[in-house]
Amino acid sequence: MDLITLLPFIVLIGAMFLMTRSAKKKQAAAAQMRNEMQPGTGVRTIGGMYATVKEVHDDTVLLEVAPGVHAIYAKNSIGAVLDDAEYNRIVHGDDPELDAEGTVVPDDASSLTGDSDSADVARIDLAKDDAADDAEPEDAAAKDAKKAKDESKTDGDADSK
Repeated sequence: MDLITLLPFIVLIGAMFLMTRSAKKKQAAAAQMRNEMQPGTGVRTIGGMYATVKEVHDDTVLLEVAPGVHAIYAKNSIGAVLDDAEYNRIVHGDDPELDAEGTVVPDDASSLTGDSDSADVARIDLAKDDAADDAEPEDAAAKDAKKAKDESKTDGDADSK
């Protein structure tokens, strides 16, 4: 047999070996993370629930999902063990990066634009007005645009509104 005919098979076997090797590394890292859990640690389950570890057993973990509410989960259902700062930020809304003044972000941008209720602010009417279509444009550029539009129509074309 020729080496060139065996080359695709060798590449395929090598790729499969590399994929299974990386998967085994990820499984080993997840198992180590689950074995290093301690009571009082914040965790996220694979279902997305955040809880605090109360007890760790061989195959199960007792989690406090709410104050006074405990549930038993399999160790394999723990998706991530969180550090205290991240757990408090997610669950309690504590953010140590915020300044002490508690900067408030507005819900909309109206407070950023100044006083929008003043009479000086021109409001744009977005409603279509048939009378405005029939009126003549006031500036030269608008007149030229309307003239070019009218000239581009042929006898068979009708205005579409």
